Amino acid sequence: MRIIFFGTSSFAVPSLETLIKNKLDIACVVTQPDRKKGRDLLPAISPVKNIAIENKIPVFQPESLKTIAVVNTLKQYNADIFIVIAYGQILPKEVLNIPKIFSINLHGSLLPKYRGAAPINWAVINGEKATGVTVMKMSEELDAGPIILRKETQIKEDEDAEQLFVRLANVGASALLEVVNHIKENNYYLQDQDKSQATYAPKLKKEDGLIDWKKDALSVHNAIRGLLPWPGSYTTFKKKLLKIFKTKIMEKEKTSRIGCVSEIKKGEGIIVETGKGGRVLIEELQLEGGKRMGSYDFALGHQIQEGDILGK
Repeated sequence: MRIIFFGTSSFAVPSLETLIKNKLDIACVVTQPDRKKGRDLLPAISPVKNIAIENKIPVFQPESLKTIAVVNTLKQYNADIFIVIAYGQILPKEVLNIPKIFSINLHGSLLPKYRGAAPINWAVINGEKATGVTVMKMSEELDAGPIILRKETQIKEDEDAEQLFVRLANVGASALLEVVNHIKENNYYLQDQDKSQATYAPKLKKEDGLIDWKKDALSVHNAIRGLLPWPGSYTTFKKKLLKIFKTKIMEKEKTSRIGCVSEIKKGEGIIVETGKGGRVLIEELQLEGGKRMGSYDFALGHQIQEGDILGK
């Protein structure tokens, strides 16, 4: 069975590596064009392109999939299926209909929950206890095609979105291989999604990272976990940006002023009051222009005192 693999981000890498390891026929890898990154604005290749080059697989990097030339190029590979994982562009109908069988997508949620660009982040932000991956036949509507396979996993209590991203990428690789083998054997079932159960996970914005200390402690803690690695969570201290990387929920006590440093706990860190009587212990942080560090050491070096306020 001949495959064209569409992918760009590191989420797609375990799947591509698994297909290669199992000696499947990958005719071409389609990935986003090289983008200028870093201070020197040098072209950076995608993680998926890097794997393709290492394995001598042809790479195709169109700026857009909406041209006749691109459609004709893809047709020349005579593929049976297209596999799409974290590619970064929506495939138009003309492209979806090229493969002999159909196009499939691996998505980082238990569809129909968390359709959209950031399903892993929003599952953590919303305090979900479980999530998973879905392999579906693609349709023109985003993340709405019939389901071929879902695999569920529990979200660990202190697992952040960055850690969950890596774990789900590997869960997804296993699910994808299972589906590809079923398609080869013509042994699969398509289950329509229940649209009434659909929820959405929109693309994250920089402003999503601003900590709202008025929320309860669990919501603040989940947002800090869920917004890694980007945009990250941040507040201010003495008019400087303060990034927060890791927190722990503390026992509830009488609430003083929201956003107030209620305690500097020796050897552990800075405890901050949130809404509804809750508190969070900040474990790791980084002040603008400084380095990431434990918050207790930070408090010792920056003269933070009980009663100081974080945020406006």
